[in-house]
Amino acid sequence: MKKVKTAILGAGNIAGRMAATLAVSEDAELWAVASRDEGKARAMAEKYGATKFFGNYESLYADPDTELVYVATPHSFHYEQARMALLAGKHVICEKPMTVNEAQAASLFELAEQRGLLATEAIWTRYLPSAETLRQRLEEGAIGEVTMMEARFGSDCRHIPRMAEPELAGGALLDLGVYCLTLFDMIFGSDTRNIQTTGWLTEKGVDARSVTTLTYHDGRMAVMMTAMDTALGDSLMIYGSRGRIRLRPLYNWQEIVVYTSDGQISECIPRPQQLTGFEYEVSAAAKAIRAGALETEKAPRAATLRIMRQMDQLRAAWQPAVPTV
Repeated sequence: MKKVKTAILGAGNIAGRMAATLAVSEDAELWAVASRDEGKARAMAEKYGATKFFGNYESLYADPDTELVYVATPHSFHYEQARMALLAGKHVICEKPMTVNEAQAASLFELAEQRGLLATEAIWTRYLPSAETLRQRLEEGAIGEVTMMEARFGSDCRHIPRMAEPELAGGALLDLGVYCLTLFDMIFGSDTRNIQTTGWLTEKGVDARSVTTLTYHDGRMAVMMTAMDTALGDSLMIYGSRGRIRLRPLYNWQEIVVYTSDGQISECIPRPQQLTGFEYEVSAAAKAIRAGALETEKAPRAATLRIMRQMDQLRAAWQPAVPTV
Protein backbone atom coordinates (compact mmCIF):
# COMPACT_ATOMS: atom_id res chain seq x y z
CA MET A 1 0.00 0.00 0.00
CA LYS A 2 1.40 3.37 -1.02
CA LYS A 3 2.12 5.65 1.90
CA VAL A 4 0.85 9.22 1.78
CA LYS A 5 3.77 11.64 1.59
CA THR A 6 3.24 13.96 4.52
CA ALA A 7 4.96 17.22 5.38
CA ILE A 8 4.93 18.87 8.80
CA LEU A 9 4.48 22.62 8.86
CA GLY A 10 6.11 23.83 12.07
CA ALA A 11 8.91 22.43 14.21
CA GLY A 12 7.73 22.75 17.81
CA ASN A 13 7.00 20.08 20.40
CA ILE A 14 3.74 18.88 18.90
CA ALA A 15 5.37 18.73 15.47
CA GLY A 16 8.06 16.51 16.96
CA ARG A 17 5.41 14.16 18.31
CA MET A 18 3.87 13.90 14.85
CA ALA A 19 7.30 13.39 13.26
CA ALA A 20 7.93 10.45 15.61
CA THR A 21 4.55 9.03 14.58
CA LEU A 22 5.11 9.43 10.85
CA ALA A 23 8.58 7.93 11.09
CA VAL A 24 7.04 4.52 11.82
CA SER A 25 3.56 4.89 10.33
CA GLU A 26 2.25 2.17 8.03
CA ASP A 27 -0.06 4.62 6.27
CA ALA A 28 1.90 7.84 5.88
CA GLU A 29 5.51 8.77 5.18
CA LEU A 30 7.39 11.62 6.83
CA TRP A 31 8.34 13.36 3.62
CA ALA A 32 9.32 16.86 4.70
CA VAL A 33 9.57 19.34 7.57
CA ALA A 34 9.15 23.09 7.09
CA SER A 35 9.93 25.90 9.51
CA ARG A 36 10.81 29.56 9.24
CA ASP A 37 13.92 28.52 11.17
CA GLU A 38 15.83 26.36 8.70
CA GLY A 39 18.05 24.98 11.46
CA LYS A 40 15.02 23.61 13.32
CA ALA A 41 13.60 22.11 10.13
CA ARG A 42 16.91 20.44 9.31
CA ALA A 43 17.33 19.09 12.85
CA MET A 44 13.86 17.56 12.93
CA ALA A 45 14.21 16.11 9.44
CA GLU A 46 17.51 14.49 10.34
CA LYS A 47 16.26 13.19 13.68
CA TYR A 48 13.19 11.48 12.25
CA GLY A 49 14.37 10.64 8.75
CA ALA A 50 12.43 13.08 6.57
CA THR A 51 13.49 13.20 2.93
CA LYS A 52 13.34 17.00 2.68
CA PHE A 53 13.39 20.09 4.86
CA PHE A 54 12.50 23.68 4.07
CA GLY A 55 13.45 26.95 5.73
CA ASN A 56 10.18 28.58 4.67
CA TYR A 57 6.59 27.52 4.12
CA GLU A 58 6.39 28.71 0.54
CA SER A 59 8.85 26.01 -0.54
CA LEU A 60 6.68 23.40 1.13
CA TYR A 61 3.57 24.59 -0.67
CA ALA A 62 5.47 24.44 -3.96
CA ASP A 63 6.90 20.95 -3.39
CA PRO A 64 5.37 18.70 -6.08
CA ASP A 65 5.73 15.49 -4.07
CA THR A 66 4.02 16.52 -0.84
CA GLU A 67 0.49 15.13 -0.67
CA LEU A 68 -0.63 15.92 2.87
CA VAL A 69 0.33 18.87 5.07
CA TYR A 70 0.06 18.65 8.86
CA VAL A 71 -0.25 22.18 10.29
CA ALA A 72 1.36 22.33 13.74
CA THR A 73 1.69 26.05 14.42
CA PRO A 74 -0.21 28.32 16.89
CA HIS A 75 -3.94 28.73 16.29
CA SER A 76 -3.71 32.21 14.85
CA PHE A 77 -1.74 30.91 11.85
CA HIS A 78 -3.89 27.89 11.03
CA TYR A 79 -6.31 29.54 8.66
CA GLU A 80 -3.79 31.17 6.35
CA GLN A 81 -1.36 28.26 6.34
CA ALA A 82 -4.04 25.64 5.74
CA ARG A 83 -5.53 27.85 3.05
CA MET A 84 -2.20 28.18 1.25
CA ALA A 85 -1.68 24.42 1.40
CA LEU A 86 -5.13 23.79 -0.09
CA LEU A 87 -4.55 26.37 -2.82
CA ALA A 88 -1.35 24.48 -3.65
CA GLY A 89 -3.33 21.27 -4.06
CA LYS A 90 -2.32 19.62 -0.78
CA HIS A 91 -4.60 17.74 1.60
CA VAL A 92 -4.59 19.23 5.10
CA ILE A 93 -4.79 17.89 8.64
CA CYS A 94 -4.70 20.85 11.01
CA GLU A 95 -4.01 20.86 14.72
CA LYS A 96 -6.83 21.79 17.04
CA PRO A 97 -8.52 24.15 17.07
CA MET A 98 -8.94 24.03 13.31
CA THR A 99 -9.04 27.84 13.16
CA VAL A 100 -9.78 30.83 15.38
CA ASN A 101 -13.51 30.87 14.61
CA GLU A 102 -16.27 29.11 12.71
CA ALA A 103 -16.16 31.44 9.71
CA GLN A 104 -12.52 30.59 9.04
CA ALA A 105 -13.13 26.84 9.38
CA ALA A 106 -16.14 27.01 7.06
CA SER A 107 -14.06 28.89 4.51
CA LEU A 108 -11.36 26.22 4.57
CA PHE A 109 -13.86 23.39 4.19
CA GLU A 110 -15.50 25.16 1.27
CA LEU A 111 -12.15 25.64 -0.45
CA ALA A 112 -11.20 22.00 0.16
CA GLU A 113 -14.49 20.80 -1.30
CA GLN A 114 -14.06 22.99 -4.37
CA ARG A 115 -10.66 21.44 -4.98
CA GLY A 116 -11.55 17.87 -4.03
CA LEU A 117 -9.15 17.78 -1.08
CA LEU A 118 -9.28 16.44 2.44
CA ALA A 119 -9.33 19.07 5.18
CA THR A 120 -9.73 17.81 8.73
CA GLU A 121 -8.98 18.78 12.31
CA ALA A 122 -6.30 16.84 14.17
CA ILE A 123 -8.36 16.50 17.34
CA TRP A 124 -6.80 13.20 18.39
CA THR A 125 -9.33 12.46 21.14
CA ARG A 126 -11.99 11.66 18.55
CA TYR A 127 -9.80 8.93 17.03
CA LEU A 128 -8.77 7.03 20.16
CA PRO A 129 -9.82 3.35 20.22
CA SER A 130 -10.78 3.86 23.88
CA ALA A 131 -13.53 6.21 22.73
CA GLU A 132 -15.37 3.26 21.18
CA THR A 133 -14.88 1.23 24.37
CA LEU A 134 -16.35 4.10 26.38
CA ARG A 135 -19.34 4.35 24.06
CA GLN A 136 -20.01 0.64 24.40
CA ARG A 137 -19.84 0.74 28.21
CA LEU A 138 -22.28 3.63 28.33
CA GLU A 139 -24.69 1.92 25.93
CA GLU A 140 -24.50 -1.27 28.01
CA GLY A 141 -25.62 0.70 31.05
CA ALA A 142 -22.41 0.47 33.06
CA ILE A 143 -23.50 3.45 35.18
CA GLY A 144 -27.21 3.39 34.43
CA GLU A 145 -28.95 6.36 32.82
CA VAL A 146 -26.32 8.99 32.01
CA THR A 147 -27.49 12.48 32.96
CA MET A 148 -24.48 14.73 33.66
CA MET A 149 -20.83 15.33 32.82
CA GLU A 150 -18.12 17.53 34.29
CA ALA A 151 -14.87 18.42 32.51
CA ARG A 152 -11.98 20.28 34.12
CA PHE A 153 -8.87 21.42 32.28
CA GLY A 154 -6.50 24.03 33.58
CA SER A 155 -3.00 24.88 34.79
CA ASP A 156 -0.87 27.98 35.21
CA CYS A 157 0.39 28.52 31.66
CA ARG A 158 0.36 32.31 31.57
CA HIS A 159 4.06 32.25 30.68
CA ILE A 160 3.39 30.55 27.32
CA PRO A 161 3.03 33.21 24.59
CA ARG A 162 0.43 31.31 22.54
CA MET A 163 -1.75 31.17 25.66
CA ALA A 164 -1.23 34.76 26.82
CA GLU A 165 -1.10 36.84 23.65
CA PRO A 166 -4.26 38.00 21.83
CA GLU A 167 -2.45 38.11 18.48
CA LEU A 168 -1.73 34.37 18.89
CA ALA A 169 -5.40 33.67 19.69
CA GLY A 170 -4.55 33.05 23.32
CA GLY A 171 -6.78 32.02 26.19
CA ALA A 172 -7.82 28.80 27.87
CA LEU A 173 -10.86 28.07 25.73
CA LEU A 174 -9.28 27.59 22.31
CA ASP A 175 -6.34 25.63 23.67
CA LEU A 176 -7.93 23.58 26.46
CA GLY A 177 -11.69 24.01 26.32
CA VAL A 178 -11.85 22.58 22.80
CA TYR A 179 -11.10 19.16 24.31
CA CYS A 180 -13.91 19.46 26.85
CA LEU A 181 -16.47 20.56 24.28
CA THR A 182 -15.34 17.82 21.92
CA LEU A 183 -15.91 15.15 24.57
CA PHE A 184 -19.34 16.58 25.36
CA ASP A 185 -20.14 16.39 21.66
CA MET A 186 -18.83 12.83 21.38
CA ILE A 187 -20.83 11.56 24.36
CA PHE A 188 -23.98 13.70 24.50
CA GLY A 189 -24.24 14.69 20.84
CA SER A 190 -25.22 18.01 19.33
CA ASP A 191 -28.78 18.54 20.57
CA THR A 192 -28.03 21.41 22.94
CA ARG A 193 -30.92 23.50 24.24
CA ASN A 194 -28.93 26.37 25.71
CA ILE A 195 -25.46 27.34 26.87
CA GLN A 196 -24.76 29.50 29.91
CA THR A 197 -21.28 30.79 30.68
CA THR A 198 -19.22 33.11 32.83
CA GLY A 199 -15.67 34.07 31.91
CA TRP A 200 -12.87 36.22 33.32
CA LEU A 201 -10.43 37.91 30.95
CA THR A 202 -6.80 38.85 31.44
CA GLU A 203 -5.62 42.44 31.12
CA LYS A 204 -4.71 41.59 27.52
CA GLY A 205 -8.25 40.44 26.82
CA VAL A 206 -7.92 36.65 26.55
CA ASP A 207 -9.92 34.29 28.74
CA ALA A 208 -8.11 33.37 31.95
CA ARG A 209 -10.83 31.11 33.34
CA SER A 210 -14.44 30.23 32.72
CA VAL A 211 -17.33 28.03 33.80
CA THR A 212 -19.85 26.87 31.21
CA THR A 213 -23.00 24.76 31.40
CA LEU A 214 -24.55 23.08 28.38
CA THR A 215 -28.14 21.87 28.74
CA TYR A 216 -29.56 19.41 26.23
CA HIS A 217 -33.15 19.03 25.07
CA ASP A 218 -33.56 15.76 26.97
CA GLY A 219 -32.46 17.41 30.24
CA ARG A 220 -28.87 16.15 30.36
CA MET A 221 -26.27 18.67 31.44
CA ALA A 222 -22.52 19.13 30.94
CA VAL A 223 -20.34 21.50 32.97
CA MET A 224 -16.93 22.72 31.79
CA MET A 225 -14.28 24.56 33.78
CA THR A 226 -11.17 25.86 32.02
CA ALA A 227 -8.31 28.02 33.24
CA MET A 228 -4.85 29.17 32.24
CA ASP A 229 -3.96 30.42 35.74
CA THR A 230 -5.39 27.69 37.99
CA ALA A 231 -4.31 24.11 38.67
CA LEU A 232 -7.62 22.45 37.80
CA GLY A 233 -5.94 19.34 36.43
CA ASP A 234 -7.54 17.57 33.49
CA SER A 235 -10.29 15.02 33.91
CA LEU A 236 -13.77 14.11 32.77
CA MET A 237 -16.45 12.67 35.03
CA ILE A 238 -19.56 11.08 33.55
CA TYR A 239 -22.45 10.65 36.01
CA GLY A 240 -25.29 8.17 35.81
CA SER A 241 -28.12 6.83 37.94
CA ARG A 242 -26.03 3.88 39.17
CA GLY A 243 -22.48 5.23 39.23
CA ARG A 244 -19.91 7.33 37.43
CA ILE A 245 -16.95 7.04 35.04
CA ARG A 246 -13.68 8.96 35.29
CA LEU A 247 -11.33 9.68 32.40
CA ARG A 248 -7.91 11.22 33.02
CA PRO A 249 -6.19 12.91 31.28
CA LEU A 250 -9.29 13.85 29.37
CA TYR A 251 -7.58 14.30 25.98
CA ASN A 252 -5.90 10.85 25.94
CA TRP A 253 -7.12 8.98 28.98
CA GLN A 254 -4.91 6.26 30.41
CA GLU A 255 -7.85 4.24 31.64
CA ILE A 256 -11.61 4.16 31.93
CA VAL A 257 -12.48 3.85 35.63
CA VAL A 258 -16.04 2.81 36.45
CA TYR A 259 -17.39 3.48 39.95
CA THR A 260 -20.52 2.17 41.63
CA SER A 261 -22.98 4.58 43.23
CA ASP A 262 -21.23 4.17 46.60
CA GLY A 263 -17.80 5.07 45.15
CA GLN A 264 -16.31 1.59 44.75
CA ILE A 265 -14.32 0.80 41.58
CA SER A 266 -16.20 -1.86 39.62
CA GLU A 267 -14.04 -1.85 36.49
CA CYS A 268 -10.79 -0.34 35.26
CA ILE A 269 -10.11 -0.56 31.54
CA PRO A 270 -6.57 0.45 30.47
CA ARG A 271 -6.07 2.10 27.11
CA PRO A 272 -4.52 -0.04 24.37
CA GLN A 273 -0.78 0.29 23.87
CA GLN A 274 -0.05 3.22 21.60
CA LEU A 275 2.89 4.87 19.92
CA THR A 276 2.12 8.53 20.53
CA GLY A 277 -1.66 8.64 20.26
CA PHE A 278 -1.35 10.51 16.95
CA GLU A 279 -1.17 7.36 14.86
CA TYR A 280 -4.95 6.96 14.75
CA GLU A 281 -5.62 10.36 13.17
CA VAL A 282 -2.75 9.82 10.70
CA SER A 283 -4.16 6.48 9.64
CA ALA A 284 -7.67 7.89 9.27
CA ALA A 285 -6.45 10.82 7.17
CA ALA A 286 -4.39 8.59 4.89
CA LYS A 287 -7.27 6.16 4.38
CA ALA A 288 -9.66 9.02 3.62
CA ILE A 289 -7.25 10.41 1.02
CA ARG A 290 -6.87 7.03 -0.67
CA ALA A 291 -10.66 6.68 -0.72
CA GLY A 292 -11.13 10.15 -2.20
CA ALA A 293 -13.05 11.34 0.89
CA LEU A 294 -13.11 15.01 1.88
CA GLU A 295 -13.40 14.31 5.61
CA THR A 296 -12.63 11.55 8.09
CA GLU A 297 -15.39 9.53 9.71
CA LYS A 298 -14.24 10.26 13.25
CA ALA A 299 -13.83 14.04 12.82
CA PRO A 300 -16.48 15.16 10.31
CA ARG A 301 -16.53 18.76 9.19
CA ALA A 302 -19.95 19.35 10.77
CA ALA A 303 -18.57 18.45 14.20
CA THR A 304 -15.60 20.80 13.83
CA LEU A 305 -17.91 23.63 12.79
CA ARG A 306 -20.25 22.88 15.67
CA ILE A 307 -17.47 23.14 18.27
CA MET A 308 -16.06 26.29 16.65
CA ARG A 309 -19.58 27.80 16.76
CA GLN A 310 -19.88 27.03 20.46
CA MET A 311 -16.51 28.63 21.20
CA ASP A 312 -17.51 31.71 19.21
CA GLN A 313 -20.67 31.89 21.30
CA LEU A 314 -18.78 31.63 24.57
CA ARG A 315 -16.24 34.29 23.69
CA ALA A 316 -18.99 36.57 22.46
CA ALA A 317 -20.59 36.28 25.90
CA TRP A 318 -17.33 37.29 27.57
CA GLN A 319 -16.44 40.18 25.29
CA PRO A 320 -18.17 42.03 22.44
CA ALA A 321 -15.87 41.11 19.56
CA VAL A 322 -14.99 37.70 18.15
CA PRO A 323 -12.24 37.60 15.49
CA THR A 324 -13.48 37.21 11.93
CA VAL A 325 -11.91 36.09 8.65
